[in-house]
Amino acid sequence: MDLRETLAEHVKLSMKAGTAARTSTLRMVMAKLKDTDIAARPKGIAQIPEEEIVAMLRGMVKSRRESVELYTQGNRPELAAKEEAEIAVIESFLPSRMDDAAMQQAVAAAVAETGAASIKDMGKVMAALKAKHAASLDMAKAGPMVKARLSS
Repeated sequence: MDLRETLAEHVKLSMKAGTAARTSTLRMVMAKLKDTDIAARPKGIAQIPEEEIVAMLRGMVKSRRESVELYTQGNRPELAAKEEAEIAVIESFLPSRMDDAAMQQAVAAAVAETGAASIKDMGKVMAALKAKHAASLDMAKAGPMVKARLSS
């Protein structure tokens, strides 16, 4: 079962269980997914692939984390708590992230695989990492690791 089907199934289960907050969040995710699919149609894509769904979910989590920060600064703990609950629901559908040690190994493997020798080869290494580990690798953290590895 792919991520799209899993999300749809969990909406049904949540509705049957009567968990209003979870159902609301899942419906919001499904609406965003539909919007993303519609936005991709001019490119000839009927439904976005799994890795783009993961990227969309990560974007939703990121925007909610920013909202939590703003609500906390604005002394609105009830709104921050609502956003944090949504983050928990969305993150339950994301693949787990690599830890730093696993990320270092992936970077080392990508450098060896591409035969990268200098910082000029960083693009090749990043492309290899994205192709192999897009769902579980934090590309924002991987960039500095690749740079450090190629600089030494």
